[in-house]
Amino acid sequence: MTKKIAIIGAGTAGLHLGLHLRSAGVEVTIFTDKRPEEYAGLRLLNTVAHHYVTVERETALGANHWPSETYGYIGHNYYIGGPKPLRFYGSLGRPSRAVDYRMYQPRLMEDFLARGGRIEYREIAHDDVPEISSRFDLLVVCTGKGPFGHMFKHQPAHSPFDRPQRALCVGLFKGIKETTPRAVTMYFSPAAGEMIEIPTLTFGGMAAALVIENHIGSDLEILAKVKYEDDPKAFIALLLAKLRQHYPTCAERIDEKEFDLANSPRDLLQGGVTPTVRGGHVVLDNGKLAIALGDVHAVVDPVLGQGANMASYAAVILGEEIVAQDVYDQRFVERFEERRTDRVICGTRWTNFMLQHLGTLSPDLLQYIGALSQHPALADEFTENFNYPERQWDCFASPERMRAWVAARVAQPESIRLSA
Repeated sequence: MTKKIAIIGAGTAGLHLGLHLRSAGVEVTIFTDKRPEEYAGLRLLNTVAHHYVTVERETALGANHWPSETYGYIGHNYYIGGPKPLRFYGSLGRPSRAVDYRMYQPRLMEDFLARGGRIEYREIAHDDVPEISSRFDLLVVCTGKGPFGHMFKHQPAHSPFDRPQRALCVGLFKGIKETTPRAVTMYFSPAAGEMIEIPTLTFGGMAAALVIENHIGSDLEILAKVKYEDDPKAFIALLLAKLRQHYPTCAERIDEKEFDLANSPRDLLQGGVTPTVRGGHVVLDNGKLAIALGDVHAVVDPVLGQGANMASYAAVILGEEIVAQDVYDQRFVERFEERRTDRVICGTRWTNFMLQHLGTLSPDLLQYIGALSQHPALADEFTENFNYPERQWDCFASPERMRAWVAARVAQPESIRLSA
Protein backbone atom coordinates (compact mmCIF):
# COMPACT_ATOMS: atom_id res chain seq x y z
CA MET A 1 0.00 0.00 0.00
CA THR A 2 1.44 3.37 -1.04
CA LYS A 3 1.25 5.95 1.73
CA LYS A 4 1.45 9.68 1.13
CA ILE A 5 2.00 12.00 4.07
CA ALA A 6 1.99 15.82 4.13
CA ILE A 7 3.88 17.75 6.82
CA ILE A 8 3.41 21.47 7.36
CA GLY A 9 6.50 22.89 9.03
CA ALA A 10 10.23 22.09 8.83
CA GLY A 11 11.25 22.28 12.47
CA THR A 12 12.48 19.43 14.63
CA ALA A 13 9.11 17.64 14.64
CA GLY A 14 8.56 17.86 10.88
CA LEU A 15 12.11 16.95 9.91
CA HIS A 16 12.46 14.03 12.33
CA LEU A 17 9.10 12.67 11.20
CA GLY A 18 9.99 13.14 7.55
CA LEU A 19 13.35 11.39 7.92
CA HIS A 20 11.80 8.48 9.84
CA LEU A 21 9.13 7.98 7.18
CA ARG A 22 11.63 8.14 4.32
CA SER A 23 13.69 5.43 6.05
CA ALA A 24 10.58 3.22 5.68
CA GLY A 25 9.96 4.22 2.06
CA VAL A 26 6.88 6.36 2.77
CA GLU A 27 6.19 9.20 0.33
CA VAL A 28 6.50 12.50 2.22
CA THR A 29 6.14 16.15 1.28
CA ILE A 30 7.12 18.93 3.67
CA PHE A 31 5.62 22.40 3.22
CA THR A 32 7.69 25.33 4.45
CA ASP A 33 8.28 28.96 3.53
CA LYS A 34 12.10 28.94 3.85
CA ARG A 35 14.77 27.32 1.71
CA PRO A 36 17.92 25.85 3.31
CA GLU A 37 20.12 28.66 2.01
CA GLU A 38 17.95 31.30 3.69
CA TYR A 39 18.60 30.19 7.26
CA ALA A 40 22.07 31.68 7.66
CA GLY A 41 20.65 35.19 7.31
CA LEU A 42 17.83 34.77 9.83
CA ARG A 43 17.62 36.08 13.37
CA LEU A 44 18.36 33.47 16.04
CA LEU A 45 15.53 30.93 16.00
CA ASN A 46 15.99 29.63 19.53
CA THR A 47 18.66 28.15 21.80
CA VAL A 48 17.93 24.44 21.93
CA ALA A 49 19.81 21.73 23.76
CA HIS A 50 19.18 18.22 22.48
CA HIS A 51 19.28 15.80 25.38
CA TYR A 52 21.13 12.60 24.64
CA VAL A 53 17.96 10.59 23.98
CA THR A 54 17.26 13.02 21.12
CA VAL A 55 20.84 12.81 19.87
CA GLU A 56 20.44 9.03 19.77
CA ARG A 57 17.28 9.41 17.68
CA GLU A 58 19.26 11.62 15.29
CA THR A 59 21.89 8.91 15.01
CA ALA A 60 19.19 6.35 14.20
CA LEU A 61 17.82 8.74 11.57
CA GLY A 62 21.26 9.17 10.00
CA ALA A 63 21.18 12.86 10.88
CA ASN A 64 23.77 13.21 13.64
CA HIS A 65 26.33 15.42 11.91
CA TRP A 66 27.77 16.92 15.09
CA PRO A 67 29.33 14.18 17.26
CA SER A 68 28.65 14.72 20.95
CA GLU A 69 32.17 13.57 21.74
CA THR A 70 33.38 16.76 20.03
CA TYR A 71 30.56 19.25 20.51
CA GLY A 72 28.61 17.88 23.45
CA TYR A 73 28.52 18.41 27.21
CA ILE A 74 28.43 15.86 30.01
CA GLY A 75 26.51 17.36 32.90
CA HIS A 76 24.81 20.31 34.60
CA ASN A 77 26.23 22.80 37.05
CA TYR A 78 23.64 24.33 39.41
CA TYR A 79 23.89 27.71 41.13
CA ILE A 80 21.23 28.93 43.58
CA GLY A 81 21.81 32.50 44.69
CA GLY A 82 21.01 34.04 48.05
CA PRO A 83 22.85 35.15 51.20
CA LYS A 84 24.71 31.82 51.14
CA PRO A 85 24.85 30.72 47.49
CA LEU A 86 24.68 27.01 46.77
CA ARG A 87 26.62 25.24 44.01
CA PHE A 88 26.61 21.59 42.93
CA TYR A 89 27.00 19.38 39.85
CA GLY A 90 25.06 16.53 38.24
CA SER A 91 26.42 14.13 35.64
CA LEU A 92 24.75 12.77 32.51
CA GLY A 93 25.07 9.13 31.53
CA ARG A 94 25.91 10.15 27.94
CA PRO A 95 26.67 13.56 26.42
CA SER A 96 23.99 15.92 25.15
CA ARG A 97 24.58 18.63 22.53
CA ALA A 98 23.41 22.01 21.22
CA VAL A 99 23.71 23.35 17.64
CA ASP A 100 22.47 26.68 16.27
CA TYR A 101 19.22 25.83 14.50
CA ARG A 102 20.21 28.08 11.59
CA MET A 103 22.80 25.38 10.91
CA TYR A 104 20.79 22.39 12.14
CA GLN A 105 17.52 22.75 10.25
CA PRO A 106 18.92 23.34 6.73
CA ARG A 107 21.30 20.40 7.17
CA LEU A 108 18.42 18.07 8.00
CA MET A 109 16.39 19.50 5.12
CA GLU A 110 19.24 18.50 2.83
CA ASP A 111 19.24 15.00 4.34
CA PHE A 112 15.51 14.74 3.72
CA LEU A 113 15.83 15.80 0.10
CA ALA A 114 18.77 13.47 -0.49
CA ARG A 115 16.62 10.53 0.66
CA GLY A 116 13.84 11.20 -1.76
CA GLY A 117 11.65 13.51 0.30
CA ARG A 118 9.91 16.43 -1.38
CA ILE A 119 9.72 20.01 -0.11
CA GLU A 120 7.28 22.59 -1.40
CA TYR A 121 8.47 26.10 -0.59
CA ARG A 122 5.52 28.43 -0.13
CA GLU A 123 3.38 30.22 2.41
CA ILE A 124 0.47 28.06 3.51
CA ALA A 125 -2.81 29.71 4.43
CA HIS A 126 -5.72 28.04 6.18
CA ASP A 127 -7.65 28.02 2.92
CA ASP A 128 -4.92 25.80 1.43
CA VAL A 129 -5.56 22.98 3.91
CA PRO A 130 -8.45 21.29 2.03
CA GLU A 131 -6.50 21.18 -1.25
CA ILE A 132 -3.33 19.88 0.43
CA SER A 133 -5.13 17.26 2.52
CA SER A 134 -6.98 15.96 -0.54
CA ARG A 135 -3.64 14.96 -2.10
CA PHE A 136 -2.45 12.93 0.90
CA ASP A 137 -3.55 10.16 3.25
CA LEU A 138 -2.67 12.15 6.37
CA LEU A 139 -1.84 15.78 7.18
CA VAL A 140 0.58 16.54 10.03
CA VAL A 141 0.76 20.13 11.26
CA CYS A 142 3.99 21.07 13.07
CA THR A 143 3.68 24.84 13.30
CA GLY A 144 1.31 27.00 15.29
CA LYS A 145 2.10 30.09 13.25
CA GLY A 146 -0.69 31.98 11.54
CA PRO A 147 -3.98 30.10 11.40
CA PHE A 148 -2.69 26.66 12.32
CA GLY A 149 -2.82 27.11 16.07
CA HIS A 150 -6.56 27.73 15.76
CA MET A 151 -7.13 24.39 14.03
CA PHE A 152 -6.64 22.47 17.28
CA LYS A 153 -8.70 23.07 20.41
CA HIS A 154 -7.05 24.72 23.39
CA GLN A 155 -6.72 22.33 26.34
CA PRO A 156 -7.23 24.38 29.52
CA ALA A 157 -6.54 21.42 31.83
CA HIS A 158 -2.92 21.40 30.62
CA SER A 159 -2.59 25.16 29.94
CA PRO A 160 -2.71 27.04 33.26
CA PHE A 161 -1.32 30.31 31.88
CA ASP A 162 -2.85 32.90 29.56
CA ARG A 163 0.35 34.91 29.11
CA PRO A 164 4.14 34.44 29.19
CA GLN A 165 5.56 33.70 32.64
CA ARG A 166 9.03 35.02 31.85
CA ALA A 167 10.38 37.95 29.85
CA LEU A 168 13.02 36.24 27.73
CA CYS A 169 16.38 37.52 26.56
CA VAL A 170 18.15 34.76 24.64
CA GLY A 171 21.43 35.06 22.80
CA LEU A 172 24.68 33.51 21.61
CA PHE A 173 27.74 35.12 23.21
CA LYS A 174 31.52 35.04 22.93
CA GLY A 175 33.99 35.90 25.67
CA ILE A 176 32.67 33.44 28.28
CA LYS A 177 35.22 30.82 29.35
CA GLU A 178 33.83 27.27 29.24
CA THR A 179 33.44 25.34 32.45
CA THR A 180 35.60 22.28 33.06
CA PRO A 181 34.22 19.80 32.30
CA ARG A 182 32.06 21.30 29.57
CA ALA A 183 28.54 21.47 30.99
CA VAL A 184 25.28 23.35 30.98
CA THR A 185 24.97 25.70 33.95
CA MET A 186 21.56 26.43 35.46
CA TYR A 187 21.41 29.56 37.61
CA PHE A 188 18.60 30.58 39.95
CA SER A 189 18.22 34.08 41.39
CA PRO A 190 15.25 33.81 43.78
CA ALA A 191 12.40 36.23 42.97
CA ALA A 192 14.34 37.67 40.03
CA GLY A 193 14.99 35.05 37.36
CA GLU A 194 16.76 32.00 36.04
CA MET A 195 19.48 31.62 33.42
CA ILE A 196 20.62 28.58 31.47
CA GLU A 197 24.10 28.69 29.94
CA ILE A 198 24.45 26.16 27.11
CA PRO A 199 27.69 25.35 25.23
CA THR A 200 26.51 25.69 21.62
CA LEU A 201 28.03 25.16 18.20
CA THR A 202 27.52 28.28 16.07
CA PHE A 203 28.66 29.54 12.66
CA GLY A 204 31.84 30.80 14.31
CA GLY A 205 32.55 27.73 16.44
CA MET A 206 31.62 27.04 20.05
CA ALA A 207 29.89 29.84 21.95
CA ALA A 208 27.72 30.22 25.05
CA ALA A 209 23.97 30.42 24.65
CA LEU A 210 22.46 32.41 27.52
CA VAL A 211 18.76 31.72 28.03
CA ILE A 212 17.90 34.54 30.45
CA GLU A 213 14.49 33.95 32.04
CA ASN A 214 13.47 37.19 33.74
CA HIS A 215 10.61 37.35 36.24
CA ILE A 216 8.06 39.89 35.10
CA GLY A 217 8.26 42.89 37.41
CA SER A 218 11.80 42.14 38.63
CA ASP A 219 14.85 44.31 37.91
CA LEU A 220 15.91 41.75 35.29
CA GLU A 221 12.86 42.31 33.08
CA ILE A 222 14.61 45.22 31.37
CA LEU A 223 16.89 42.74 29.56
CA ALA A 224 13.92 41.66 27.45
CA LYS A 225 13.17 45.25 26.43
CA VAL A 226 16.44 47.06 25.73
CA LYS A 227 17.47 46.68 22.09
CA TYR A 228 21.03 45.72 21.23
CA GLU A 229 20.89 47.52 17.88
CA ASP A 230 20.04 50.85 19.52
CA ASP A 231 23.34 50.94 21.43
CA PRO A 232 25.40 47.74 21.48
CA LYS A 233 27.87 48.97 24.11
CA ALA A 234 25.08 50.09 26.44
CA PHE A 235 23.27 46.75 26.06
CA ILE A 236 26.43 44.75 26.86
CA ALA A 237 27.20 47.00 29.84
CA LEU A 238 23.68 46.50 31.19
CA LEU A 239 23.87 42.74 30.71
CA LEU A 240 27.25 42.56 32.46
CA ALA A 241 25.89 44.51 35.42
CA LYS A 242 22.93 42.14 35.76
CA LEU A 243 25.15 39.07 35.45
CA ARG A 244 27.48 40.36 38.18
CA GLN A 245 24.50 40.97 40.47
CA HIS A 246 22.43 37.84 39.85
CA TYR A 247 24.71 35.24 38.23
CA PRO A 248 28.22 36.00 39.54
CA THR A 249 29.73 32.60 38.75
CA CYS A 250 29.00 33.30 35.08
CA ALA A 251 30.28 36.88 35.30
CA GLU A 252 33.58 35.75 36.81
CA ARG A 253 34.34 33.69 33.66
CA ILE A 254 33.71 36.60 31.27
CA ASP A 255 36.50 38.43 29.45
CA GLU A 256 34.81 41.83 29.39
CA LYS A 257 36.93 43.03 26.47
CA GLU A 258 35.70 40.12 24.32
CA PHE A 259 32.15 39.74 25.63
CA ASP A 260 29.58 40.40 22.91
CA LEU A 261 27.12 38.61 20.67
CA ALA A 262 28.92 35.69 19.08
CA ASN A 263 28.66 36.51 15.39
CA SER A 264 26.20 39.31 14.60
CA PRO A 265 23.30 41.38 16.01
CA ARG A 266 21.01 38.62 14.72
CA ASP A 267 22.28 36.38 17.54
CA LEU A 268 19.78 37.86 20.03
CA LEU A 269 16.11 36.99 20.55
CA GLN A 270 13.76 38.72 22.99
CA GLY A 271 10.11 38.14 23.85
CA GLY A 272 8.02 35.59 25.70
CA VAL A 273 6.29 32.22 25.36
CA THR A 274 2.81 31.38 26.60
CA PRO A 275 2.88 27.67 27.53
CA THR A 276 -0.03 26.01 25.73
CA VAL A 277 -1.35 22.53 25.00
CA ARG A 278 -3.83 22.00 22.17
CA GLY A 279 -5.83 19.00 21.04
CA GLY A 280 -3.88 16.32 19.21
CA HIS A 281 -6.00 16.03 16.07
CA VAL A 282 -9.00 17.27 14.09
CA VAL A 283 -11.14 15.67 11.40
CA LEU A 284 -11.25 17.92 8.34
CA ASP A 285 -14.37 18.57 6.29
CA ASN A 286 -13.24 16.06 3.67
CA GLY A 287 -12.90 13.33 6.32
CA LYS A 288 -9.10 13.35 6.40
CA LEU A 289 -7.23 13.60 9.69
CA ALA A 290 -4.90 16.43 10.66
CA ILE A 291 -2.47 15.59 13.48
CA ALA A 292 -0.94 18.27 15.71
CA LEU A 293 2.77 17.68 16.35
CA GLY A 294 5.53 19.66 18.03
CA ASP A 295 4.87 23.24 19.10
CA VAL A 296 1.35 23.34 17.67
CA HIS A 297 0.47 20.54 20.08
CA ALA A 298 2.50 21.50 23.16
CA VAL A 299 4.65 24.59 23.51
CA VAL A 300 6.64 25.08 26.73
CA ASP A 301 8.81 27.80 28.19
CA PRO A 302 12.51 27.03 27.49
CA VAL A 303 13.55 27.07 31.16
CA LEU A 304 14.05 23.26 31.25
CA GLY A 305 14.93 22.69 27.59
CA GLN A 306 12.12 20.22 26.94
CA GLY A 307 10.37 21.56 23.81
CA ALA A 308 12.45 20.22 20.92
CA ASN A 309 13.09 16.97 22.77
CA MET A 310 9.38 16.39 23.31
CA ALA A 311 8.77 17.20 19.63
CA SER A 312 11.43 14.73 18.44
CA TYR A 313 10.06 11.95 20.65
CA ALA A 314 6.49 12.49 19.45
CA ALA A 315 7.62 12.69 15.81
CA VAL A 316 9.33 9.31 15.85
CA ILE A 317 6.39 7.73 17.73
CA LEU A 318 4.03 9.11 15.09
CA GLY A 319 6.31 7.85 12.33
CA GLU A 320 6.27 4.35 13.79
CA GLU A 321 2.47 4.36 13.93
CA ILE A 322 2.14 5.67 10.36
CA VAL A 323 4.39 2.86 9.12
CA ALA A 324 2.66 0.19 11.22
CA GLN A 325 -0.94 1.10 10.37
CA ASP A 326 -2.77 1.29 7.05
CA VAL A 327 -5.91 3.12 8.12
CA TYR A 328 -5.72 6.63 9.57
CA ASP A 329 -8.86 6.88 11.69
CA GLN A 330 -9.85 7.37 15.32
CA ARG A 331 -8.19 4.12 16.37
CA PHE A 332 -4.95 5.26 14.74
CA VAL A 333 -5.14 8.46 16.77
CA GLU A 334 -5.85 6.57 20.00
CA ARG A 335 -2.79 4.38 19.61
CA PHE A 336 -0.56 7.32 18.82
CA GLU A 337 -1.87 9.45 21.69
CA GLU A 338 -1.47 6.60 24.16
CA ARG A 339 2.23 6.48 23.33
CA ARG A 340 2.81 10.23 23.08
CA THR A 341 0.88 11.54 26.05
CA ASP A 342 2.92 10.50 29.07
CA ARG A 343 6.19 12.09 28.00
CA VAL A 344 4.77 15.22 26.39
CA ILE A 345 2.23 16.03 29.07
CA CYS A 346 4.67 15.24 31.86
CA GLY A 347 7.30 17.47 30.23
CA THR A 348 4.71 20.22 30.07
CA ARG A 349 3.57 19.79 33.67
CA TRP A 350 7.11 19.64 35.05
CA THR A 351 8.09 22.80 33.18
CA ASN A 352 4.97 24.65 34.35
CA PHE A 353 5.59 23.50 37.93
CA MET A 354 9.08 24.98 37.86
CA LEU A 355 7.80 28.25 36.38
CA GLN A 356 5.36 28.53 39.27
CA HIS A 357 7.67 27.46 42.11
CA LEU A 358 11.20 28.65 41.31
CA GLY A 359 10.35 32.20 42.31
CA THR A 360 9.08 31.30 45.77
CA LEU A 361 11.03 28.11 46.62
CA SER A 362 8.49 26.30 48.79
CA PRO A 363 9.75 24.29 51.80
CA ASP A 364 9.35 21.03 49.87
CA LEU A 365 11.34 22.35 46.93
CA LEU A 366 13.99 23.72 49.31
CA GLN A 367 14.34 20.31 50.94
CA TYR A 368 14.55 18.67 47.55
CA ILE A 369 17.29 21.05 46.37
CA GLY A 370 19.09 20.54 49.66
CA ALA A 371 19.12 16.80 49.06
CA LEU A 372 20.56 17.26 45.58
CA SER A 373 23.29 19.56 46.89
CA GLN A 374 24.38 17.15 49.62
CA HIS A 375 24.17 13.87 47.71
CA PRO A 376 25.92 13.69 44.31
CA ALA A 377 24.07 10.51 43.35
CA LEU A 378 20.75 12.36 43.70
CA ALA A 379 22.04 15.30 41.65
CA ASP A 380 23.13 12.82 38.98
CA GLU A 381 19.70 11.16 38.92
CA PHE A 382 17.90 14.51 38.68
CA THR A 383 20.21 15.62 35.84
CA GLU A 384 19.88 12.32 33.99
CA ASN A 385 16.11 12.63 34.11
CA PHE A 386 16.11 15.74 31.94
CA ASN A 387 16.04 13.02 29.28
CA TYR A 388 12.91 11.51 30.82
CA PRO A 389 10.45 14.20 31.97
CA GLU A 390 7.89 11.57 32.92
CA ARG A 391 10.33 10.38 35.61
CA GLN A 392 10.73 13.95 36.84
CA TRP A 393 6.96 14.37 37.05
CA ASP A 394 6.75 11.09 38.98
CA CYS A 395 8.70 13.04 41.61
CA PHE A 396 7.25 16.56 41.33
CA ALA A 397 3.54 15.77 40.87
CA SER A 398 2.81 16.42 44.57
CA PRO A 399 4.66 17.49 47.74
CA GLU A 400 4.16 13.95 49.05
CA ARG A 401 5.95 12.53 46.02
CA MET A 402 8.85 14.97 46.43
CA ARG A 403 9.28 13.99 50.06
CA ALA A 404 8.99 10.29 49.21
CA TRP A 405 11.60 10.64 46.43
CA VAL A 406 14.09 12.09 48.90
CA ALA A 407 13.20 9.63 51.66
CA ALA A 408 13.67 6.64 49.40
CA ARG A 409 17.21 7.76 48.58
CA VAL A 410 18.46 9.35 51.79
CA ALA A 411 18.46 7.74 55.21
CA GLN A 412 17.49 10.88 57.16
CA PRO A 413 15.80 13.36 54.85
CA GLU A 414 14.64 15.53 57.74
CA SER A 415 18.28 16.54 58.28
CA ILE A 416 18.59 17.99 54.79
CA ARG A 417 18.25 21.74 54.56
CA LEU A 418 19.11 24.30 51.92
CA SER A 419 21.83 26.63 53.18
CA ALA A 420 21.21 29.37 50.61
